[in-house]
Amino acid sequence: MWQRIKENIGRGEATLVYNTNNELGYTFRTTRKDKTIVDSDGIPLMKTIFQTSEGNRHGFSNAYKYHQAKKFSRKIKAPSFVALDLETTGLNPRNNQIISIGAVKTINGQVSHFYRLIKLEVGKTVPSDIAHVTKLSDGELNTKGINLKEAIVELKYFAKDLSIVGYNLLFDERFLQVAIIRNNIIQFNNKMIDVLPYIKQVEKFSDDYHLSTILKKYGIQNDNPHNSLADAVATMKLVNELIKKQGFRV
Repeated sequence: MWQRIKENIGRGEATLVYNTNNELGYTFRTTRKDKTIVDSDGIPLMKTIFQTSEGNRHGFSNAYKYHQAKKFSRKIKAPSFVALDLETTGLNPRNNQIISIGAVKTINGQVSHFYRLIKLEVGKTVPSDIAHVTKLSDGELNTKGINLKEAIVELKYFAKDLSIVGYNLLFDERFLQVAIIRNNIIQFNNKMIDVLPYIKQVEKFSDDYHLSTILKKYGIQNDNPHNSLADAVATMKLVNELIKKQGFRV
């Protein structure tokens, strides 16, 4: 239901309170920009973000206006966001699991990376076709992987309040949503931006919309496809190209 709300809300805002299987029995999500969800000793609370309005300024010099315009233009040239990609054992988030999380963050041109392998749940294995494309085996995940709850909490800290972008991000969101509910984690309240629907608008005559196809169109090389970090880095490069060439906004 939340996905349908976000897809059809347009310029409106919404807050959803719903029952879930955490200790409190409820949680909530919001699209409001003046609110954020915080964890207060395990209790999800809605916090108001106070914003001061400067209103209409009068009597400022041209130099001041130029300075403000220059600051604004710098923000446009160097947007801050997080590109995210997940690798999973299949397509159904209720029966399959996340096996790696890759993210890359850019803030004012400074880039940092996040990569976690996820330990397999008891009795779960990586299907042979997934192991082949991701190059991740049961042994490597169980030896080098960490608990999924720990990885998601670390991802939340890494992303903070930045917008999160992804290619077919709706797929990743569904897996995150199921994992968050199962592990009793406070919901992400970041702005989520799926690049795929935008690409379908600006590349109407593309043969297909696989990430590899679109990367090739924009001259972006990804030497390690189906690695979550490599795909996240490639997505970040694609977003930067879309910002420069198509006016894409994050």
